[in-house]
Amino acid sequence: MSDATVPSLDRIDRAILNELATNARISMVDLGRKVGLSKTPVAARVRRLEAEGVILGYRAELSARRLGLDHVAYLEVRLADTREAALTAFNAAIRKVPEVEECHMIAGGFDYLVKVRTRDIGDYRRVLGESISRLPHVAATSTFVSMQSVRDRGVSQF
Repeated sequence: MSDATVPSLDRIDRAILNELATNARISMVDLGRKVGLSKTPVAARVRRLEAEGVILGYRAELSARRLGLDHVAYLEVRLADTREAALTAFNAAIRKVPEVEECHMIAGGFDYLVKVRTRDIGDYRRVLGESISRLPHVAATSTFVSMQSVRDRGVSQF
């Protein structure tokens, strides 16, 4: 199945995805009970959803606060050059900055929106000055500091 092909998901598939998005460690027996199937058919559906690339993997949700990484800043990045080679160089370089949690190319008044997670504003300033500002083709940046996360749940709309 190509990435452009969207698989058909029925009510049970969506219920499975909702449950797994909430608790990826749920047993197949408990998952089946919650969606109205026995263990074998629910396990087959999960395997199909994995094979179709709907489920990409499973991970632990970490507490940024308990890890001392609760400072979040969003950064607008403008590049001096937006030809393909420059975009490719920037993309490769930003992936290597460990504090960058997300990076999105944007259609609008700037080129990239970057989410950076650090210990505090001083740590953020270091990352901005020593890492991000020195990336290939960066011409200008603007920072927006998150005061509170009101909603942050990823993809769980099923």
